[in-house]
Amino acid sequence: MDTFDVVVLGGGPGGYLCAERAAQGGLTAAVVEQRALGGTCLNEGCVPTKSLLYCAKQYAAAQHGADYGVHAENVSFDHAAVIDRKNKVVKTLVSGVGFTMKSNKVKVYTATAKVLGKNAAGLFEVDAGGTTIAGKHLVVATGSVASVPPIPGVKEGLASGFVMTNREILDLREVPKTLVCIGGGVIGLEMACYFATIGVKVIVIEMMSKIAGPTDPEICDILMKTYKKLGMEFYLNAGVKKVEEGSVTYEDASGLHTVACDRVLLSAGRRANIEGLDLEEKLGVATERGKVLTDEHLCTNVEGVYAVGDCNGKLMLAHTAYREAEVAVNHMRGIKDHIDYSIIPSVIYTTPEVACVGETEQSAKDKGLDVKVVKAPMMASGRYVAENLKGDGFCKLIYDVKKRELVGVHIIGSYASEMIYGAAAMVYSKLPVQHLDKIVFPHPTVSEVIREALFML
Repeated sequence: MDTFDVVVLGGGPGGYLCAERAAQGGLTAAVVEQRALGGTCLNEGCVPTKSLLYCAKQYAAAQHGADYGVHAENVSFDHAAVIDRKNKVVKTLVSGVGFTMKSNKVKVYTATAKVLGKNAAGLFEVDAGGTTIAGKHLVVATGSVASVPPIPGVKEGLASGFVMTNREILDLREVPKTLVCIGGGVIGLEMACYFATIGVKVIVIEMMSKIAGPTDPEICDILMKTYKKLGMEFYLNAGVKKVEEGSVTYEDASGLHTVACDRVLLSAGRRANIEGLDLEEKLGVATERGKVLTDEHLCTNVEGVYAVGDCNGKLMLAHTAYREAEVAVNHMRGIKDHIDYSIIPSVIYTTPEVACVGETEQSAKDKGLDVKVVKAPMMASGRYVAENLKGDGFCKLIYDVKKRELVGVHIIGSYASEMIYGAAAMVYSKLPVQHLDKIVFPHPTVSEVIREALFML
């Protein structure tokens, strides 16, 4: 039986980085992954989606090039070629993760993991596809899967291919004429943006009163306004009641409505993927509503067992999993560290991009914070004006007046995804505004909009 200091269940961002950091810290590590290294993020989530969105952006730029003095004729879009390119990107990066595991001497088992229990030597035993391995520490990093709500016809639609999750739609080679997205969260919006940009009629049905989940409502309004110009339709406060081959029926305040469509994207959220691991049965690991319970060190209630990434349900983002992996390994090694979810940024990679970190106006109000809110328009940036004909994007700062600290930043506009890390550093540092004013921003950059907003405080 092979034994290791750390056995990691799952080879996604949280899993493979956990193994990498453990190995770099002098620990022996193994990863058990049933599919491909990189997990959902690399194979059927973050990376392939961005590949598609970038291609759509190039198509849109070619179509509207005349606005910038560039003239092109007979511009067309080859969706199948885009999928081929996406597959090459994924293959390259998956190979890169494999090389990283090999170079760090991490043993990778391609198998379905099942926890066997704790042996007499105090090691956690795992069945890795018929091979028993054991570790001093066990890290659960099995990620998440698409939620499948009990809507009549959905399971049948998934079986026939009429209904797709993020996994299937990223391999769809033919372009539907009409696509219905059940759910207006990040996954639904990014795919809706891609398909609408290449000419598909997209209909978004969302249960809540706005799209994009907890995103700043003012940003959501701009997103909807922009998407509607692409021909998208939105039905909010609407619940899907039935899915049939070729149509979706939903209900809102005005009654039942049926819309015809060629395909359906099920983007109604994700749930932790821990079924079949036997964590509770074999080790007594505490779970709640299908998620592994963890503390600020990513420890479970069982000493030596950790859970990182989507399986703990805290904040289902790849970069959250990265940070959790580092905290977990540091805890194993006796290095003082903890996770702070309040300073983790989130991004929606549509056009325009959306990025935010920290408190919103509403969350600050709910916590009783005395805040000042300022907003600088993107048009205050020289580079933004040089690259965009127009735009109603902005940078919004949420400032705690009593503590004199920046507690939230919300941006909508080009390069938002690349700027938010700097804003997150400002929120994390808790520096008073008079110190933030001393930060020098390169000119001309779109990031200068943050500086403009700081001087409004």
